[in-house]
Amino acid sequence: MKKLLSISTLAIAGLLSLAFVKPMPTFEELALNKPMPEATYKMKDVSGKEVALNDAKTDKGLLVIFSCNTCPYVKLSETRIKEYSDYCLANGIGCIIVNSNEAQRSEEDSFDAMVKYHQAQSLKCYYTVDASSKLANAFGATRTPQCFLFNNKGLVYKGAIDDNVKDPAAVKAPYLKDALAAVSKGTVPATQETKSIGCTIKRVE
Repeated sequence: MKKLLSISTLAIAGLLSLAFVKPMPTFEELALNKPMPEATYKMKDVSGKEVALNDAKTDKGLLVIFSCNTCPYVKLSETRIKEYSDYCLANGIGCIIVNSNEAQRSEEDSFDAMVKYHQAQSLKCYYTVDASSKLANAFGATRTPQCFLFNNKGLVYKGAIDDNVKDPAAVKAPYLKDALAAVSKGTVPATQETKSIGCTIKRVE
């Protein structure tokens, strides 16, 4: 009898603990054709300057990439992130990489680590600290890497860099490359939305 009671007590305790577990937060992803949210929100760039999306955009548009320093999917995408950020700058499109991993700010996604990463990757675009994951929340961003491309009217592409994060040589659909080419020509991308595959953004609970 005592054994049954103890098992019942443990079962009840387990159910009660589940009742108090916080559900994972959900964020509504920014819809196509919408303007940039939080466009004047200032973030600290690796240069030490305060930068907003409005500062990074050009007359043609802006590429926003939610990324970080150590996610395996980001590591696999580094050459492509470098290539497409350079493409933006060479073709009159703004580019900003945003680190929203607020829960890892004292570790591998600290500001100092971001500065070193930016230098190691020879990146020329902005790389900013998204304090409290405010920008990620406004975009509904949940993964790294995750891309949002705007033209001069609104959001025209969101999602993955391409269809093969593991092997760039096996890519058959270079979504972001094609979308950037369209924006540089003043046209709308043929593919406007894909699923991002990557690490979760590490928000503070």
